[in-house]
Amino acid sequence: MSPLRQIRPAVTADIPAILDLLEAARGIMRADGNLHQWADGYPRAEDIAADLERGCGFVLEEKGAAIGYFAFLPAPEPTYAQIYKGAWLDDALPYHVIHRIASGPGSHGVFRDIMDWAFARDRNIRIDTHRDNHIMQHNIRKYGFSYCGIIYLASGDERLAYQRLISHPDPVKQTNINFY
Repeated sequence: MSPLRQIRPAVTADIPAILDLLEAARGIMRADGNLHQWADGYPRAEDIAADLERGCGFVLEEKGAAIGYFAFLPAPEPTYAQIYKGAWLDDALPYHVIHRIASGPGSHGVFRDIMDWAFARDRNIRIDTHRDNHIMQHNIRKYGFSYCGIIYLASGDERLAYQRLISHPDPVKQTNINFY
């Protein structure tokens, strides 16, 4: 991992770069056959601004340039209240949710960097993705998440839901990412 990477809270001035990352991620999804996730311009500038207002939007930078974006939201996630064809690993403990992960083409290790950062803050993380988002499903499973079932967004769209719960502290990992 590059020592030139850092994760920091996103600010309003980052929104144009974040929107570029979201558009690049949308293009990657479309090229991989995921034609329906993030349709109709979602996520929009207003969605990112709402993340920032809540203090939940973060940028992954390398050499001072934004190469990734994600929202790290505390529970409860309303769309996770009901899960179908499965169950959460634990439905009583507090958790965080990761939404709106985006990176540009050519940026490698972004998912891992985000997850390492997130698990340094909470040992119980939930995430969901579209059934056609094979790249994200691969990354989620590779990082050790368990498939838990199906959730439905407020729009009624289906998402595959995953959770990783670390019940015992891991040995301290060495990392070169600066965390704010």
